[in-house]
Amino acid sequence: MADRGGPLEAAPLPAELRESLAELELELSEGDITQKGYEKKRAKLLARYVPLVPGNCVSGVNLSLPAENKIPGPSQTTAVPKQKSRPTTSRDERFRSDVHTEAVQAALAKYKERKMPMPSKRRSVLAHSSVGAYTPPDTSSASEDEGSLRRPGRLASTPLQSHPSVEPWLDRVIQGSSTSSSASSTSSHVGARPAAAPSTAATPGAAAATALAGLVAHTHIDLQSAPPDVTTGLVQHVHYERPQVASVRGTPRGYSTSVLETADGKLWSRSLKLAYTLLNKLTSKNEPLLKPGDRVALVFPNSDPVMFLAAFYGCLLAELVPVPVEVPLTRKDAGSQQVGFLLGSCGVTLALTTDACQKGLPKAQTGEVAAFKGWPPLAWLVIDGKHLVKPPKDWHPVALDAGTGTAYIEYKTSKEGSTVGITVSHASLLAQCRALTQACAYSEGETLTNVLDFKRDAGLWHGVLTSVMNRMHVVSIPYALMKVNPLSWIQKVCSYKAQVALVKSRDMHWSLLAQRGQRDVSLSSLRMLIVADGANPWSISSCDAFLNVFQSRGLRPEVICPCASSSEALTVAIRRPPDLGGPPPRKAVLSMSGLSYGVIRVDTEEKLSVLTVQDVGQVMPGASVCVVKVEGTPYLCKTDEVGEICVDSSATGTAYYGLLGITKNAFETVPITAGGVPVSDRPFTRTGLLGFIGPDSLVFVVGKLDGLMVVGVRRHNADDVVATALAVEPMKFVYRGRIAVFSVTVLHDDRIVLVAEQRPDASEEDSFQWMSRVLQAIDSIHQVGVYCLALVPANTLPKAPLGGIHISETKQRFLEGTLHPCNVLMCPHTCVTNLPKPRQKQPEVGPASMIVGNLVAGKRIAQASGRELSHLEDSDQARKFLFLADVLQWRAHTTPDHPLFLLLNAKGTVTSTATCVQLHKRAERVAAALMEKGRLRVGDHVALVYPPGVDLIAAFYGCLYCGCVPVTVRPPHPQNLGTTLPTVRMIVEVSKSACVLTTQAITRLLRSKEAAAAMDIRTWPTILDTDDMPKKKVASIFRPPSPDVLAYLDFSVSTTGILAGVKMSHAATSALCRSIKLQCELYPSRQIAICLDPYCGLGFALWCLCSVYSGHQSVLVPPLELESNVSLWLSAVSQYKARVTFCSYSVMEMCTKGLGAQTAVLRMKGVNLSCVRTCMVVAEERPRVALTQSFSKLFKDLGLPARAVSTTFGCRVNVAICLQPNRLGKLAEQGTAGPDPTTVYVDMRALRHDRVRLVERGSPHSLPLMESGKILPGVKVIIAHTETKGPLGDSHLGEIWVSSPHNATGYYTIYGEEALHADHFSARLSFGDSQTIWARTGYLGFLRRTELTDASGEPHDALYVVGSLDETLELRGMRYHPIDIETSVIRAHRSIAECAVFTWTNLLVVVVELDGLEQDALDLVALVTNVVLEEHYLVVGVVVLVDPGVIPINSRGEKQRMHLRDGFLADQLDPIYVAYNM
Repeated sequence: MADRGGPLEAAPLPAELRESLAELELELSEGDITQKGYEKKRAKLLARYVPLVPGNCVSGVNLSLPAENKIPGPSQTTAVPKQKSRPTTSRDERFRSDVHTEAVQAALAKYKERKMPMPSKRRSVLAHSSVGAYTPPDTSSASEDEGSLRRPGRLASTPLQSHPSVEPWLDRVIQGSSTSSSASSTSSHVGARPAAAPSTAATPGAAAATALAGLVAHTHIDLQSAPPDVTTGLVQHVHYERPQVASVRGTPRGYSTSVLETADGKLWSRSLKLAYTLLNKLTSKNEPLLKPGDRVALVFPNSDPVMFLAAFYGCLLAELVPVPVEVPLTRKDAGSQQVGFLLGSCGVTLALTTDACQKGLPKAQTGEVAAFKGWPPLAWLVIDGKHLVKPPKDWHPVALDAGTGTAYIEYKTSKEGSTVGITVSHASLLAQCRALTQACAYSEGETLTNVLDFKRDAGLWHGVLTSVMNRMHVVSIPYALMKVNPLSWIQKVCSYKAQVALVKSRDMHWSLLAQRGQRDVSLSSLRMLIVADGANPWSISSCDAFLNVFQSRGLRPEVICPCASSSEALTVAIRRPPDLGGPPPRKAVLSMSGLSYGVIRVDTEEKLSVLTVQDVGQVMPGASVCVVKVEGTPYLCKTDEVGEICVDSSATGTAYYGLLGITKNAFETVPITAGGVPVSDRPFTRTGLLGFIGPDSLVFVVGKLDGLMVVGVRRHNADDVVATALAVEPMKFVYRGRIAVFSVTVLHDDRIVLVAEQRPDASEEDSFQWMSRVLQAIDSIHQVGVYCLALVPANTLPKAPLGGIHISETKQRFLEGTLHPCNVLMCPHTCVTNLPKPRQKQPEVGPASMIVGNLVAGKRIAQASGRELSHLEDSDQARKFLFLADVLQWRAHTTPDHPLFLLLNAKGTVTSTATCVQLHKRAERVAAALMEKGRLRVGDHVALVYPPGVDLIAAFYGCLYCGCVPVTVRPPHPQNLGTTLPTVRMIVEVSKSACVLTTQAITRLLRSKEAAAAMDIRTWPTILDTDDMPKKKVASIFRPPSPDVLAYLDFSVSTTGILAGVKMSHAATSALCRSIKLQCELYPSRQIAICLDPYCGLGFALWCLCSVYSGHQSVLVPPLELESNVSLWLSAVSQYKARVTFCSYSVMEMCTKGLGAQTAVLRMKGVNLSCVRTCMVVAEERPRVALTQSFSKLFKDLGLPARAVSTTFGCRVNVAICLQPNRLGKLAEQGTAGPDPTTVYVDMRALRHDRVRLVERGSPHSLPLMESGKILPGVKVIIAHTETKGPLGDSHLGEIWVSSPHNATGYYTIYGEEALHADHFSARLSFGDSQTIWARTGYLGFLRRTELTDASGEPHDALYVVGSLDETLELRGMRYHPIDIETSVIRAHRSIAECAVFTWTNLLVVVVELDGLEQDALDLVALVTNVVLEEHYLVVGVVVLVDPGVIPINSRGEKQRMHLRDGFLADQLDPIYVAYNM
């Protein structure tokens, strides 16, 4: 063995090379590179230092280790193709990770054939940042890296065991006060005499009381180190080989040292100075800043144990309560806010720190230490020598009483991420030190090497408290040094001949592979190697692997002593070596399936899903232990059950500071037997450890309560899942030890989430492959599904202060959508097994039975109507005219100069106007042109392709004048001809238009090269432009023979993507105008503002028909102009003092989003909306309550009355069923106008079952529905059953049917689907009033009689529209409205701009527009899946993330979901990411 490494040992290597090699070793040990990669890189590094032989080839030096020295470490095994027969040692190698890897590989072999759909991702998203920009990740592990090792198994609980109490041995410590410590003989300094010990009272109690603090008098500290490292994460001085030694007696010989030259280098004198300074020299407003019992924060880096010791004992001497916390590195450290909350609740006002640490903290502009997020205001005191005051000779600290008073507070972070403080009393502290001294047989002068954090947990108990009590030497190894040189602790054990070492599994694992090339390392001096996290069930693999390697270096098997501890109970159990009377160690191989049900079933090692656990020894001296049920009443567990371990001992914590409720539960548990009898009259403390008690009263721990995930009825441990994930060849794709596993509650159950850091060089496909294999492995070994698996870029997961991943912070980021993964795989289909059962459709109840049922229940039939037309007086002459062409001629004759139309442009200036006579003359010219140039006959159809304006209106009346049938068509968009021109072409074709009337500009566009690329332009019918028409009159104006003759065709594309044209007769057209006139009280002196598209539906009627019929003036605002001037519409309303205005939801949304922050500016410009009496939103959908409310609230500042905004409802069969005018005209003055629109709240779950259940506002699953407006005069509405076509009762959900003189007369289609026509326009009820002819609207809704009354004194019937039948999604036997799912999704995250849903082969597809960075897109996948599951009980099949503006929206602001679906299926959306949920 002596010649290992060959000639390389001859000359010492340079420090930086040694450092690079150490880092390389660490990478290999972490599994971050393969053996082959390691050898390549090592050879490259060493190449310059290897002597060359002729031929430029390296010879004589084998850079890789000799075969017998290559011990495969746990993380390498995946690269080892064939397993060698394992050497038999006293501890079987079977517990190493390769066994688990074999198990995982075997499990995966079963899945070989199964293919999973790859998510697709846009290239730009892949490049999170260039590989060069990555900082090499900190490869430390959270779940302490031993992950790839299968956790061992579980056994049985026994009744309590108790040990004879410890005899008081503290006296000898006190009596030895004459011994003084001296420095090492090689030192250049002779130890000064310590200050006199305070005179202690003669009583034994008081002697014991001052034991720890008083004992400090006999200690002496030597300090060897580089300047302390503030960050604890990075070593500032790379040559820093020597760890700090806090030696309590003297420095071992042969260690050159720089003992502090001043007398305050000693722990006693320094602590005394600090105590004096704290009590006497700090004042606030002439009052002492601190009183005995006050809490003080100790903020010390992991690399400065000496200062920490002085601060800790200084606080004890001053009767202050130290609260040690981690050094916050930035203002927003992971978990730092919760630590601040703890400090605030403890009333901490002062923080102690070192000079170097204080300099490294973030500073505010004043130079003071910055205020950390969530922290209370703190004064910072630097405790380096020059800042302290020497106490006068006659000053002595008060002798403490070893009672229940708090000695110190230790912080603990819970599973949810909240931080609590655990108080430890003086009595508990002493009892803990005594128990540890007895259990570990500590004696004076022994050397302890401590790798743990000395501020809390075992590092504090052994390295700071018990060591001082026993006057031991302590060698402290900072975490930063361990990262640079993982072997440092072993080297110190060897050089100091340390008897005890205190480590974690991680430290053993790190040093395993870094030990190559280290000769003459001997661990024979160790009598105890305490493994602080021995309770982690997979620590057994670290212990075994470590022993295998170091047994040849003098490590004895019985030296390894796993221990179990918890913040609440302090040390619970520790394995004693046989010479201290400990029983032989044991192992248990347990079935993981059994464990998931909380029972112990011994299994065989050959099985795939087993867990092997080692014992953590017996309980501490003077303690009793029992195992109780995890949930509910603390009954004792049976011998084959796993439960929570509880401890009864004088050496446990006493409370959670300031939290009485949870304190009682944790620190005062009274375990009871099955018969309900308390086990003991003393309360027990819960440890948070899950386990059982095995043979020889040995304690076995199988997991922690914090890592427990309850899925269904089974319990899984996070660490087990990490171990399985790591066994799937992790080193190629993710970083070992950078894996977080936690559970999130979705749909009343825990769901497992696994997050790992991906290597920058891993390809998309490889990572996806790895993810799918991990899912399969976990499914096979744990029989549980993973809900979400996410990979994030390297170095982006939040770190815990001493390495590892901060789990609760990671979980928080996942739930908030700030994790920013680069790969996501969701598997809701496999994991979510608790969905409610799909609805079974029952045989329908017949219509007659329904009516009888309603009569029996006392419910009226849901039927309502507007005012009767015959009763209404109408003085206007216009009602005498049945044809609009006649009305226009009459107005041109009687009021020629009365203005009818004003058209505004984007600047708000009037671009064109039309009086009655001007409109009449322009219409005549158009009619003449059609007859002469177009040679059209009566009844021919003419397509009007105009931008919104007066030309369109003139062309419409021109058609009526010559007997042609006008069809208004939206012109194609010049920038988007490819998609808009085919729609124009289709309407022209379907409507069988014989001629196209348009402007010169559009004529050129229709015949342009760009148009030719989109379609065959030679197939257009005659195109006439009306810009330069000769002033001609028509010989005679056409008069239709009967009112039932077709007046115009109304074409529009429905939200389901179907182009539907409806036929409007002259009778229906004038009836429509009359109803609107009566409802809105329109007469010639009125001015109304219209911001709608004039091409179809009510928008067309208001724009082109109503002004001519009623004679009022219309201010026309084309919605397109709002894109360049959002305030145009509101400014026009204010300028023209319009009492009535109409808009669409898209206009309202533009104003809400675009003018949200500009109301003050508009007010300064004089915009005043107090003139508005009613602002109606024209829509063919359910009213958007949230939008109308936010609009009203936003513009209230500009004088918009609170009740002004209301909604309308129309559809293809009847463009105006409801309009809600609010308190208008004469009726308003009389106070007899209709009631305000009402809002009800319905249960969304009942709606899915086609039922209406009214609930209170704010109740869960409530959905607000606003009344769709008041039913127009002459209109009757009834609610009919969608299938039986029978009438329904009040507040029952069904299809809205309408009967009115202005119903359309039918669909106009070239396909002649007569059945469709008959069904939609001439439906009859199957029962009851079967004479009336109704039109089916295709919308679901219900009628509800309210307590309000109409102007006529009748009870008011409110109509509530729920949604379009064509759009509903039939999923799991229930009826869903897309808008409800979309609303939930938009609420899920602030960067979701818009959303649309549709179904595809029974899968729910959610398309989300991302208003944010592409890198953050994948956060939304899990959030969208969660919210749809939680609120709608649906599993999302596909999540598609796209850019803003991809979801097509029509001019009315309605989403075109079917167009979107077609685009998705044709792969035309250019998505950022498509996630296929498994």
